[in-house]
Amino acid sequence: MPRPDVDTLPVLPTLNVAETMDFYQNRLGLDELVHKADDYLILRRPGIEIHFWLTDRREFCENSSVYIRGGGIDDLHAEFTGNDVPKLTPLMDRPWGMREFYVHDSHGNLLRFGRNAPAEHGPAAGSEK
Repeated sequence: MPRPDVDTLPVLPTLNVAETMDFYQNRLGLDELVHKADDYLILRRPGIEIHFWLTDRREFCENSSVYIRGGGIDDLHAEFTGNDVPKLTPLMDRPWGMREFYVHDSHGNLLRFGRNAPAEHGPAAGSEK
């Protein structure tokens, strides 16, 4: 049976729609404005679309995250470095076999970016069953 053509899109909380739009457009390159209202925002760049809903509860932002996976994260990290993205972690090969970096947005949402690490940086020794 053919699989349905579907996408999964994250919906993150925001404390301020205008601040979120500025950060994601000017620092992270999600410069296509799909929708903007007082309480909802949709931004897109090739391969990434994120929705945001307005809240006054900072703890929602500080306890929310999204994982963005794909082969182009090395280039994204270089782009974000050039854009002086605050709270950008180094690009690192992790013991669980992924090459990753993280960004916290201005309200505390965690964006995790990853791809499969090169074979020589695979899972930690002894983790295979």
